Amino acid sequence: MNIQLGTFISTLALIILLCIGTSCGKGNKPDVPNNQDKPATSSPLEKRDLEQAPAKYYTYKIINKYKHDSKSYTQGLIFQDGYFLESAGLRGKSSLRKVELVTGKILKKVDVNPDYFAEGIALFNKKIYQLTWISGKCIVYDAETFAELEQFNYDGEGWGLTNDSKLLIMSDGTNSISYRNPNDFKIDHTIYVFDGSKPVYFLNELEYINGEIWANVYQTEKIARIDPETGRVKAWIDCSGIKYYLKSSLLSDVLNGIAYNPINKKYYITGKNWDTLFEIELTEK
Repeated sequence: MNIQLGTFISTLALIILLCIGTSCGKGNKPDVPNNQDKPATSSPLEKRDLEQAPAKYYTYKIINKYKHDSKSYTQGLIFQDGYFLESAGLRGKSSLRKVELVTGKILKKVDVNPDYFAEGIALFNKKIYQLTWISGKCIVYDAETFAELEQFNYDGEGWGLTNDSKLLIMSDGTNSISYRNPNDFKIDHTIYVFDGSKPVYFLNELEYINGEIWANVYQTEKIARIDPETGRVKAWIDCSGIKYYLKSSLLSDVLNGIAYNPINKKYYITGKNWDTLFEIELTEK
């Protein structure tokens, strides 16, 4: 009886120690998205999905370099009428900005509640929608004055945001993308992103370009071009090495920021705390 009890106590103590160690090892760093430790959602794949042609691969060529505020922890980027609308993150440093293209000069800026960590933005029907990371709030502004109009609530995390001229399109750090009603921010439907049979996790800043969803994949130098109906990755843009062209990469963080000018068909990318914004061309590998 004593031997059995002793064995039971030893085993129980070992289990407790293992559990404590596991919990300590998964502590999130400050301001690092929680979804990195969460399994991504998925949906059943049909045979026809697996038979699709493999994703194409593109690389980039730098056409122009423009000044970018290295203090901006870029979370969202939109080209509009010759300017950029930009969402800058970090708790206590978050803001919404209007930025001049050539000079990088901040023409208009509104600070976000210091309790919020700003994320992606979308411009829709003369309104700017700005996500907050884990606060569950979508802030809506007048696009001209930056005056706050209202706020919507949502469940889970907010990462990237764009629109297809009908619905808002939101990422949450997993491989799911939700389409939302701009009038109340309620989910209309959801797609799940796969490259072949492999789910693509950590979808971050979004841009809707020529009928595709372009998504930065967090902590990589890759951009996924996604079919907005099926969630299939149609192509990858490999931006490897672009940080070497920054004036200083000492304090720079990851690639995050995609913008497109539909008039002259120019692509722009930047990153968190980058001192440079790049105009690029794409070349298929």
